Amino acid sequence: MDYKPNSNRYNEMSYKRCGNSGLLLPEFSLGLWHNFGLNDNFDNARTIVRNAFDAGITHFDLANNYGPPPGSAESNFGKILKLDLANYRDEIIVSTKAGWKMWEGPYGDFGSKKYLVSSLEQSLKRMGIDYVDIFYHHRPDSSTPLEETIGALDLMVRQGKALYVGISSYDKEETKAALKMFDELGTPCLIHQPRYSMFDRWIEDGLLELLGKQGVGCIVFSPLAQGLLTNKYLNGIPKTSRAASARGNGALEVDQITPERIEIVRKLNDVAEKRGQSLAQMALVWAKRDPRVTSVLLGVSRPEQLNDSLAALKKHQFEDDEIQTIERILSGSL
Repeated sequence: MDYKPNSNRYNEMSYKRCGNSGLLLPEFSLGLWHNFGLNDNFDNARTIVRNAFDAGITHFDLANNYGPPPGSAESNFGKILKLDLANYRDEIIVSTKAGWKMWEGPYGDFGSKKYLVSSLEQSLKRMGIDYVDIFYHHRPDSSTPLEETIGALDLMVRQGKALYVGISSYDKEETKAALKMFDELGTPCLIHQPRYSMFDRWIEDGLLELLGKQGVGCIVFSPLAQGLLTNKYLNGIPKTSRAASARGNGALEVDQITPERIEIVRKLNDVAEKRGQSLAQMALVWAKRDPRVTSVLLGVSRPEQLNDSLAALKKHQFEDDEIQTIERILSGSL
């Protein structure tokens, strides 16, 4: 292993307590939803992970179905861990999830105890590690008793296969019910992972307030609306873009890039330029502006994108008039 991390990495990142826990998470974490599978360039993925760690990003977020194909992001991350970061495992937070379809048959989807236990076992093997730091249920499942799902997460902590557990994409009422069950079992819910961006603000309708009151952390994904909140699509759809790739697995699609959305993006881009930032940087700062947001997940396809995202930390405050202008643009009144 010839990789030596930047010795000043912890001076370049701020860390925030995750809810009422003792765990600190970096302001920005690295998500491996896309661009880290077998269909992607391994050396590029390896460089992104190394550069992220060099910049003080200690949290790497995965799921069993990340790729494509499903499972391959965990396999590739496991290779990177072995090649470069094996000596730094105690300085790294690894999270993974289960809840979406992973394998054929009746046991590879949703929220049963059978699925969650089997999936985490597979994830650990793919990554070559003994435990994950955080294990999530990836989505709510109304067909499985919530007690079974939360009980399975509690079991993973008691067996030492996960240090902490969390939930993802649960709405306010589902979250409230889950938190009550976690409390009854004596295993705290560390964190909730919802989707959040200027274009997708559903967590502001009570969920953030609940998490704050209950002392649960919040890490948001898709803060750039998968690239829509950048200048990438201002002049059409580049052939190399995520929208043009038809990746599936929840990735941005061409039909989501409407003229109305692009007009809003143009106006937001003007605000960002006046701030001396790229639109992507401003959107990231916006996503983490609420003190109840612990960390923001970055999704990048190239090292240069990672560097651009990290530069957002150089100007991470908004003036009141800037927030007001952004709100008017998003509401269509400007």
